[in-house]
Amino acid sequence: MNKQLRSFEQEYVPKINRLLDEKLATSANQSLLGQSMAYSVKAGGKRLRPLLTLATIVSLNKEITAAEMQAAVAVELLHTYSLIHDDLPAMDNDDLRRGQATNHKVFGEDIAILAGDGLQALAFDWLATAPLDASITIRLVQKLAVAAGPKGMVAGQVEDVSTTGKRIPLAQLQALHKRKTGALLEYAVMAGAVMGHATAEQCQHFARFGAAFGLAFQIYDDILDETATAEQLGKTPNKDEVEGKNTYPRLIGLPAARQALNASIEDARQACDALSDSGADGNILSAFLSYFEG
Repeated sequence: MNKQLRSFEQEYVPKINRLLDEKLATSANQSLLGQSMAYSVKAGGKRLRPLLTLATIVSLNKEITAAEMQAAVAVELLHTYSLIHDDLPAMDNDDLRRGQATNHKVFGEDIAILAGDGLQALAFDWLATAPLDASITIRLVQKLAVAAGPKGMVAGQVEDVSTTGKRIPLAQLQALHKRKTGALLEYAVMAGAVMGHATAEQCQHFARFGAAFGLAFQIYDDILDETATAEQLGKTPNKDEVEGKNTYPRLIGLPAARQALNASIEDARQACDALSDSGADGNILSAFLSYFEG
């Protein structure tokens, strides 16, 4: 991780966590539900998605308002819902997430499902109630619904579970990754572009960065699943191979997977260069590519 990204995280992660703590405290009027929701949200994590939104706003030389902070953090709720549901026995059947027992292991499958449902709805509540211009709110709600829904993340999840144990072509896996993981990461970038009033040209470059970063993120995750420890991952390693999941290393081997990762990183870096040429500060988002070092 380079100094610019570390500095950005040190400034904004505490703000993200503080907002999550404050708003989650009054987000549910059923105590068990509130506990289950907070358990997974407060388990930690990189807060990568809201950070990408905030970095995009900053790259457009805009000050981050309280309303924009709330809207940026909403995606973390939706991301956490997806993790809770992914870990369920009917999905990935995992016991460990972010270094602690998964939600259903602590609260039971029924409460875990409902906690995920609650977080998904709450994400849209936080978006809708952030005091932004109505036209911006509508765009954010629509973009998040598409990214998380049956043309985005959920479609990718269905593709993932329905092809487990079956070998699929690399192009199909790439499309799966772009929907399952990439769609929400691309949304995070584009949400910042919308709130930062990016030009049409800049939006094209932001979208290119978001798509390339999202694909790189999942390829990197595929590689780590085979090469990292449970302590490093915060979740169970080698799950993909054991369960017969389609991943880049399993389809093309680790050396070629690393080449594909580097190609996606380079695509993202070129998008950052184009952003700088268009009047934005591409260096801020380029710093996020250091996430893939090591």
